[in-house]
Amino acid sequence: MKTAIIGGGIGGMMTALNLTKEDLTTRTITIYEKDERLGGRLRYKERDGYKVDEGPTIVLLPNLLISLLESAGIDCEQLDMLRCDPLYALHYEDGQTFYKWSDEQLQMEEIKRHYPGEEEGYKKYMTVMKENFNSGKEAFLDRAFVDRKQFFTLENTRKLLKMHVYESMTKTTSRYFKSKRLQEAFSFQSLYIGGNPKATPALYSLIPYSEHADGIWYVRGGYAKLAQILQKELERRGVTIKLKTAVEEVITEGNVATGIVDEHGGLQHFDEVIVNGDLPMMDRLFTTHKTKRTYEPSSGCLLIYAGVHGAYDEQNIHQFFMSNEHEQHMNDVFKEKKWHNNPSFYLFNPSMIDDTLAPAGKSVLYFLVPAPVNETLDNEAEYVERVLQRAEQQYEGLRERIEWLEVKTPQDAALEGLFAGGSFGIAPSYKQSGVFRPQFQPYAYKNVYAVGASIHPGGGIPIVMQGAQLLVDYLLTKEMKERRSHA
Repeated sequence: MKTAIIGGGIGGMMTALNLTKEDLTTRTITIYEKDERLGGRLRYKERDGYKVDEGPTIVLLPNLLISLLESAGIDCEQLDMLRCDPLYALHYEDGQTFYKWSDEQLQMEEIKRHYPGEEEGYKKYMTVMKENFNSGKEAFLDRAFVDRKQFFTLENTRKLLKMHVYESMTKTTSRYFKSKRLQEAFSFQSLYIGGNPKATPALYSLIPYSEHADGIWYVRGGYAKLAQILQKELERRGVTIKLKTAVEEVITEGNVATGIVDEHGGLQHFDEVIVNGDLPMMDRLFTTHKTKRTYEPSSGCLLIYAGVHGAYDEQNIHQFFMSNEHEQHMNDVFKEKKWHNNPSFYLFNPSMIDDTLAPAGKSVLYFLVPAPVNETLDNEAEYVERVLQRAEQQYEGLRERIEWLEVKTPQDAALEGLFAGGSFGIAPSYKQSGVFRPQFQPYAYKNVYAVGASIHPGGGIPIVMQGAQLLVDYLLTKEMKERRSHA
């Protein structure tokens, strides 16, 4: 069987790896990638000896990540994973710094220090979320819902109600914490997948829980190193990889895809097509069928990459600068669709534990500011200056030490093919989660499939990898049934 995978992001790569394990030899796979390397969002921003992750930086769910890699036949000893503790620091404008820890006792002490009386709320939160995580993972993360009836069962309904998934993450945290800052500290993680804390279903409260339960990790060399390891293994297995080759059209006859046409005019015939990309943007590949739904994009990001003289070893690898106007910032990004003048933002300081990213005596920094999509930033230089100035609350003399600075906006992301300039696929809203999120076959062709951040189970590197595993399980089960029917 000849299989075309359109897009070499983490979803496409893991799908190919799972289909080419030693015990599976039924497919000849070709990956088409428009860029000069595989990896999708997992790539580096490089300049003059500086190197930093361009996309994801926070490694969550390490056990799931390793399990999925090993299942795909990857030697995980190639990954040097370092645990980050404290998880991160939250810096406030009034000078307060609140640390998040994976160690329960340390976290309890930190809460008691800053928010006395809230300790029991944290213990209750972790107890309830542990139960929700275990039941939610089994019921939703580990399952596909090609047949919607598999989702709408009495058992699942009971689980959903017990988990209060009809509430937002913000509402859920208010059940356990009285302090507004603590509520924000345990709900802003919806931003990891581009969601509004006040609108993202409580199901995603599993993200902040997992930070404490499993820790936050860092891959030495950057998260993008994972993409390099996977590409090397794909090449070793003989998978055909066509770089700098965008697919212009999927050729169809009736309800069957028969091949693809690439940007060079080449027509190739395939037995099945797997699309790895932001789903709404993939409509362009099909002339006879478009998705009927209107999708809501995730939030965008203003990304600032900097190479600096010296290092800030006294700071954490991950930190968040929380605005006094955080709630209004979220409202502006998600509802008003406008840039907020005093934003909260994330700062990544990997050189603190990794000396491979910059020349000797220097370091790299990465800033991420949640931003609206489809809204141009007119005063970019002034806005960036404001962010850097705020960072100097902890990073003294930062601006005068910058030797390299590069900025990426949601408009740049849109030009690269991300839906509406959103950085995380479609938004993790109620109407776009679980069974309501696009499944493996969003198009009306029996041999066209999809994988990626916009497909169930959703965004985030380990979760997209899980989606690839679910897709492969589905394909192999379908193939086995077809063989039996023809026996």
